[in-house]
Amino acid sequence: EVQLVESGGGLVQPGGSLRLSCVGSGFSFTDFAMSWIRQAPGKGLEWVSTVNWIGGTTYYAESVKGRFTISRDNARNTLYLQMNSLEPEETAVYYCAKESQYFRGNIYECWAQGTQVTVTS
Repeated sequence: EVQLVESGGGLVQPGGSLRLSCVGSGFSFTDFAMSWIRQAPGKGLEWVSTVNWIGGTTYYAESVKGRFTISRDNARNTLYLQMNSLEPEETAVYYCAKESQYFRGNIYECWAQGTQVTVTS
């Protein structure tokens, strides 16, 4: 069974940092690109970032570029999202998702359960 399990969300003050993790199982983690997507309260899904299969190529939404860093440890089947300088508007449920192929295609085959990130003073 393909499964993604997230951790690392929580409450943080504006300007603070959090690191999200996502562990994959039931598939060959190395063979697929992985993405982070978020959904703010009352809003639609927003793509945040993608890393290709090896990890050498990354993509970011303009709104997070320079503040967020996506990475992966294929030996540990783990995806990360380091989030710095967080803003209240980034309060959302964050999801990691498995892409359908080894490079970015915005077609997601599996989603994690989601982790809440709340940015507030």
